[in-house]
Amino acid sequence: MTARSVTVAAGAGARQVSLLDLIGGTPLVRLRAFERETPGVELYAKLEWKNPGGSVKDRAAARIVLEAERAGALEGGRGLLDATSGNTGIAYAMIGAARGHRVTLCVPANVTPERKRILHTYGAEVIYTSPLEGSDGAIREARRLAAERPDRYFYADQYSNDANWRAHYDTTGPEIAAATGGRVTHFVAGLGTSGTFTGTGRRLRELVPGVRLVSVQPDSPLHGLEGLKHMASALVPGIYDPALADEDLGVPTEDAYRAVRRLAREEGLLAGISSGAALAAALRVARAARRGVVVTIFPDGGDRCLSESIWSEEAR
Repeated sequence: MTARSVTVAAGAGARQVSLLDLIGGTPLVRLRAFERETPGVELYAKLEWKNPGGSVKDRAAARIVLEAERAGALEGGRGLLDATSGNTGIAYAMIGAARGHRVTLCVPANVTPERKRILHTYGAEVIYTSPLEGSDGAIREARRLAAERPDRYFYADQYSNDANWRAHYDTTGPEIAAATGGRVTHFVAGLGTSGTFTGTGRRLRELVPGVRLVSVQPDSPLHGLEGLKHMASALVPGIYDPALADEDLGVPTEDAYRAVRRLAREEGLLAGISSGAALAAALRVARAARRGVVVTIFPDGGDRCLSESIWSEEAR
């Protein structure tokens, strides 16, 4: 299939750029306001909401779709099916619209209204699952549909698809190494599917010997950190490698909420809740390190959770 493309002016000439060409190369921003709390440590965040679909999940979704196309998995009227808590689904829906694929998504019913509107705007078929079961309930429903109708669906299974972590191995890891001049000493990232942490961490280990890898997850099964998994109580993703991290940090929900509010007021960065969890963990790492270059991932922007109560006057 030929990707639909747009013509972008480039000086005197022009070049053809497809939507997928816009994914990656996101900025690495220094968090100077927070560095006041971590003397001797440089603190950086990679702003993944600068991807065209607004999140880090564009990287994995693009790789999954392209590999499915190459394998012929989306031929014969088959559409893409997967479970998602929102961001990967948005990426699938965006890419599916651009490349002419039908997209069906199983989504917990309690995802934010903003995410629901975006999914429907891109034309995805959305099947809402029990909010009490979270992303695990969505996974179970996607598995059921895939087993019932293998002729209708290509089950992308982002939680077990190696294309997920390989996207970060090939792009996110090298981008961080290059942007820091190979000086990164600590890499901190949240665990959802675990693709971002796994792929980026594996590549950084090769490119920057001695880098310390720190994974981040909620500190309890009952949490408000959308997009992140408490691995001890959840369906564990097939791509998750528990031996990869040098350290795993549990972050309380309120710590993440506090950090994301501070990001908006002190750095002018409107980040999502999982970004708040990443920052809270990165600050803990930086305080303990005393010297070094700490890099974390901000998976998405706060515009997808503005309806959440954390932004209310009472939460300030």
